[in-house]
Amino acid sequence: MPVWCCRCSLAGHFRNYSDTETEGEIFSSLVQYFDDNLVRKVKAMPLVEETSLLEDSSVTLPVVIIGNGPSGICLSYMLSGYRPYLSSEAIHPNTILHSKLEEARHLSIVDQNLEYLAEGLEGRSCNPVAVLFDTLLHPDADFGYDCPSILHWKLEQHHYIPHLVLGKGPPGGAWHNMEGSMLTISFGNWMELPGLKFKDWVSSKRRNLKGDRVMPEEIARYYKHYVKVMGLQKNFRENTYITSVSRLYRDQDDSDGQDRDISTEHLQIEKLKFVKRNWEIRGYQQIADGSHVPFCLFAENVALATGTLDSPAHLEIEGEDFPFVFHSMSEFGAAISKGKLHGKVDPVLIVGSGLTAADAVLCAYNNNIPVIHVFRRRVTDASLIFKQLPKKLYPEYHKVYHMMCTQSYSTDSNVSSDYTSFPEHHVLSFKSDMKCVLQSVSGLKKIFKLSAAVVLIGSHPNLSFLKEQGCYLSHNSSQPITCKNNPVEIDAYTYECVKEVNPFVLGPLVGDNFVQFLKGGALGVTCCLAIRQKK
Repeated sequence: MPVWCCRCSLAGHFRNYSDTETEGEIFSSLVQYFDDNLVRKVKAMPLVEETSLLEDSSVTLPVVIIGNGPSGICLSYMLSGYRPYLSSEAIHPNTILHSKLEEARHLSIVDQNLEYLAEGLEGRSCNPVAVLFDTLLHPDADFGYDCPSILHWKLEQHHYIPHLVLGKGPPGGAWHNMEGSMLTISFGNWMELPGLKFKDWVSSKRRNLKGDRVMPEEIARYYKHYVKVMGLQKNFRENTYITSVSRLYRDQDDSDGQDRDISTEHLQIEKLKFVKRNWEIRGYQQIADGSHVPFCLFAENVALATGTLDSPAHLEIEGEDFPFVFHSMSEFGAAISKGKLHGKVDPVLIVGSGLTAADAVLCAYNNNIPVIHVFRRRVTDASLIFKQLPKKLYPEYHKVYHMMCTQSYSTDSNVSSDYTSFPEHHVLSFKSDMKCVLQSVSGLKKIFKLSAAVVLIGSHPNLSFLKEQGCYLSHNSSQPITCKNNPVEIDAYTYECVKEVNPFVLGPLVGDNFVQFLKGGALGVTCCLAIRQKK
């Protein structure tokens, strides 16, 4: 099967579009760059459809976004020309920030100095633009207030930047695959994207919402609807799988001006002779009959918004591949639904001290399945997520934390019939007879018979399309990328990689695991691209 290659240079720059053009006319204008006699060929490639990014035409897309979760959706929204302005009668509770905003009320936030605006702000994200954008969208949300946004949005079509958003499934990303029986950790309004209030959307679906947390499936439907109602569908391609993302280099002495892939060794020998050019994105799209259609795109900029839920983390111990050892809530939930654990006397082992592990504890507890809960930390560890959650808002998680503290194992007592915690323990191995070996921090070993084990200790992104799985982009290049401990190292205000020019990274890959904060990445990237566009 042929590989369709799409190049688009747009004269090497972004085009400015007039305010009078409709959204359809804007995207249709891209087709004018393509040779008419090739249109019939491209219709065979579902990825491009009528927008026609053609093989053999010498063009490069300004931006390709990899990942269609809330990070990718929000970035597409802003690249489509939507701009945030200070509302006419808005007053931000932070008087210093409000004073700064008043200085340039006539400008959109995208056209202002983000570093100046974010200075002095504090929040639960380590990225200052994320904290800034969150406090503009939801002032004082972290203090429990439900204040209205001080921003209003305008569609300014002349700011439209052509782009594609590539995702494995429908818009919403991993939210379509999350365990449906669990509540989201954030409130519904914190999960919303700019321009469409979650409460308004829920009201239109005739469901009563009183500011409480919601089911993941509702959030997934909201994101999918958001893309449609905001007119972003033309930028999205579903069922796409990326196999490689690489930089092309141009020989400065090459008169034909062709980009090419140069070996690393060649670059090291003649480093000054080559200039970094565009990105080549290769992959395939799975179509209705299950077959794969390969594609090849070229882009001036790549934005990585894949999230970090692709690959569950493993303990890397003996016996972890036995069929009774699960690594996701969906596997565990399916086993319970099928009755595989019904009436079992032996406990389920749950490994981990995060919220997903707490969900598993609640799931087992509510189904009358005894639990052995193992985690490495002390129950007094200040970094435990439970200590960051108000008791009144998250009573079920504090119920788990209370059990972790009060129902811990001791040599003077046996394992409880419903729940027993093992702080400062780790699993040494699993055995084929469904036993596990635990070891305490003091070295004492214990053996228990299990009905199942659930290992929930985090996850890693699948960045197999990048060299070294993308590890070279992180703070510690010798370790895998993780949201909490080893995110991608970025410029704090543009979200551009520090260790590689022109890839942008946003969302969980840079440590923003809450939708509340990952929207700041879209603001940072859009602001950076807008400045380049002006230049």
